[in-house]
Amino acid sequence: MNPIEQAVVWLNDPLNWTNPGGVLDRLVEHLGISGAAVALGCLVAWPLGLWLGHSGRGGGLVVLVSNVTLAIPTIALLTILPLTALGFGKPPVIIALAVFAVPPLLANAYTGIRQVDPQVRDAARGMGLSGGQLLRRVELPLAVPYLAAGFRTAAVQVVATAALASFVNGGGLGQIISAGFGLGISVGGGQILAGGLLVAVLALLVELVFALVERVVTPRPLRRNRRRLGRRADQRAAAAITGS
Repeated sequence: MNPIEQAVVWLNDPLNWTNPGGVLDRLVEHLGISGAAVALGCLVAWPLGLWLGHSGRGGGLVVLVSNVTLAIPTIALLTILPLTALGFGKPPVIIALAVFAVPPLLANAYTGIRQVDPQVRDAARGMGLSGGQLLRRVELPLAVPYLAAGFRTAAVQVVATAALASFVNGGGLGQIISAGFGLGISVGGGQILAGGLLVAVLALLVELVFALVERVVTPRPLRRNRRRLGRRADQRAAAAITGS
């Protein structure tokens, strides 16, 4: 059988799903690692991004932090962190993936606060709101769609990248892929392909779920504005292409 047929057979075997270390166990591990990493990223990135956006300073810092964290390969962190006191297993994986989640979370938090209309800020200050009250009652609610967009991007990236956890015995769906490589391409090719398909499908499902969540938390006027801005951008791009 070719690898595609092997993958179909492997995925249709109930024992590969229910046995200890099977798909269901690995899926729970994968979601747990990803959820912990995104939550840790939110704890670090959101307070920093909201504060910098509220203060109106630190735009360069946001760009610097985002670029630095994006420049660090996740596989490098997964290689280095297990050699520290963290050891092998889930902790270094969660920290490495959290670093990977920071850029979209930080950038969207900062952008969401800075996109608040200055006239709205002035009106809130005129009503006697303090800086903290302005952030909590006005800026933060208006920035929720941006926070949701950053969360969506971070979640999809982390879920897709968490397959690398198998390199440091961190669990997850990547263990299925690495086990297939251990059997050799001729024997385990179908398992490798099945594991890759499972990771891809999971990432697509996460994208779909959080796209719906982002739409729900975005007020209708903002949805229309975003669509209008998107159409204008498409028209400008088309004009540039036809004019070139």
